[in-house]
Amino acid sequence: MQPIVATQPAGKARARRVSRARRREAIAGILWTSPWLLGFFLFTLGPILASFYLSFTEYTIASSPKWIGLANFAKALSGQDALFWPSLGRTFHYALIMVPLGIGGALLIALALNQRLRAMPVLRTCYFLPSLTPAVAAALIWSWLYQPDFGPINWLLSLVHIHGPQWLADSDTALGSLIIIGLWGSVGGGTMIIFLAGLQNVPQELHEAAEIDGAGRWTRFLHVTVPMLSPTILFNLVVGIVAALQVFTVAIIATNGGPDYATWFFIVHLYQNGFQDFDMGYASALAWIFLVIVLALTLINVSLSKRWVYYEGEGQ
Repeated sequence: MQPIVATQPAGKARARRVSRARRREAIAGILWTSPWLLGFFLFTLGPILASFYLSFTEYTIASSPKWIGLANFAKALSGQDALFWPSLGRTFHYALIMVPLGIGGALLIALALNQRLRAMPVLRTCYFLPSLTPAVAAALIWSWLYQPDFGPINWLLSLVHIHGPQWLADSDTALGSLIIIGLWGSVGGGTMIIFLAGLQNVPQELHEAAEIDGAGRWTRFLHVTVPMLSPTILFNLVVGIVAALQVFTVAIIATNGGPDYATWFFIVHLYQNGFQDFDMGYASALAWIFLVIVLALTLINVSLSKRWVYYEGEGQ
């Protein structure tokens, strides 16, 4: 019985030491995150709560907020705002093209840059550099490139006797022109880097085993690379959808929502109401509608991901 009696105090002492260590670790974690937490509560949480309250008011900065209940939401959803549904539809149109092309292009470039070549670090840097260009600078550069009369793109087309389009100045080509700008900045950017990191974490022995079994390169890609990369694809998909729905800077700088509202996206509409017309109450309601849409799409993606995302160690 004595070994048991001696073991129990030792076990309790060890448990107390573990408990103290965990408390110290928790306190250290709180201290390290305290600057961010302080900034969040002082500068982020307040505006979030204020915008929620203002979304139920009539507030134009010049006057005090006046409670009007759900009138702002009714104005948007019922069609009283003639630009609400068109701007939302145009934003989804942009995202439906931008997200698949962006993710697919980033994956293809990541596959190409995952090769073991001597000059690969230089190539990776070259592909990543465009994503470091500030959005405003990129919009101004592309506006010059797209200039119909003296822009370099139309000049090059004229050399082969092709009359270039009006690009950003034509409502039929403005949306596609902005998509090209978006792809230029995103395909080789953070999405590609995340894919590249995911590819490098795919176990090489799985490829070797599949190759021994006679699987070709395409078969190995579909049945080895894609399943192992599926969590990364899901992450980039969710982030890409949110980023595409938030398109604003390139549209406001390059086209200011035109021509003929061809690039009047939802966030442009929100900006116009809030910071041009100073209708902060209605702009706050638009922001909360946008939040609900983004949350809904994220939840749908996460719920559907259970059918195709593979997590190692958990099975399908």
